Amino acid sequence: MLLLAWIFGAATAGFTPDARAEGSAAPGPQESNSGEKAKPDRSGHKRVGEASFYAQKFAGRKMADGVPMDPQGNNAASMTLPLGTTAKVTNLQTGQSAVVTIQDRGPYVKGRIVDLSPSTAQNIGIARDQGVAKVAVVPIAVPLPDGSVKRGDAAHDAKADKPASSDRNR
Repeated sequence: MLLLAWIFGAATAGFTPDARAEGSAAPGPQESNSGEKAKPDRSGHKRVGEASFYAQKFAGRKMADGVPMDPQGNNAASMTLPLGTTAKVTNLQTGQSAVVTIQDRGPYVKGRIVDLSPSTAQNIGIARDQGVAKVAVVPIAVPLPDGSVKRGDAAHDAKADKPASSDRNR
């Protein structure tokens, strides 16, 4: 009987009810794709990488900050920017920008640095059939552990004051 319990336990080790179709579970909160803890980025400096957007199935689900994901909102997910960070996200191909608030963790795909609400992705020119785009993410305000806020590289940008806006008329 003990042997059967050991075999069953070994066979199911690592299984989670939320396992993805590929057979592996998504990394836990603030874990990188390699399973290592992601280091919080409180530098306020620009980062360049790929952006994707939330699938429609996540609409209304609670994000890491406890607020339901709004597909029409200016919410975004980052593995390293602290929750509550406001940042300017610019599609490097179109030049279109939007201001987002980091409210969730993700994306869980290597090379991606931010997940955007579908509305924000559309506003900066990421088409649904395209799915991803190369972007610059430049923090405006970064909350610090002591409750203060650090000004990011985009804090001086007057356009950064317009939440979820699009800079189409450049």
